[in-house]
Amino acid sequence: MEPIPVHKGKVAGLNRVNVDTDQIIPKQFLKRVERTGFGQFLFYDWRFKDDGSVNEEFELNRPENQGASILVAGDNFGCGSSREHAPWALQDYGFKVIVASSFADIFYNNCLKNGILPVPLPEKDIQYLLKESARADYECTIDLQEQRIRDDKGFEQSFEIDSYWKEMLINGWDEIDVTLKYADKITDFERNHTA
Repeated sequence: MEPIPVHKGKVAGLNRVNVDTDQIIPKQFLKRVERTGFGQFLFYDWRFKDDGSVNEEFELNRPENQGASILVAGDNFGCGSSREHAPWALQDYGFKVIVASSFADIFYNNCLKNGILPVPLPEKDIQYLLKESARADYECTIDLQEQRIRDDKGFEQSFEIDSYWKEMLINGWDEIDVTLKYADKITDFERNHTA
């Protein structure tokens, strides 16, 4: 995974609450087994009309949101089923950070395990970020080491994250990487155990 000690990027706003995982990545696109290629199907039923044409009214289709790597959304983001494809689709689309007033627990943990930083903030801060995200050039900096988010207009707020996951994301490790740090000890154990 890519380390994200500090991330600066364009912000896209999705002013919706209770965005569930079937809206993030609809069930008909879950047939793939690899983690890549899901970005094209992100928010598919919102991004496209029934005839397959682009829905220009949908937030992420607006020109000011193109190339965004930070998504700001409303309360209870990622609710619904536990599909890991949801963070895969968000990441494949280009999002590295998701900011919301709250997250569904399983979705939150799936983000962490897949290298996406979920940042919970108070509702008043979410409303500020959603308002500012309407600007085409709006960017934020998320400093994971300091656990702070800020913009160039004076906004700054701290956020909480478990120290284990903070270390994992700062270093770009997944759980397999952590296990491999002990490869010599595992090999020694296996050798001695079979003897």
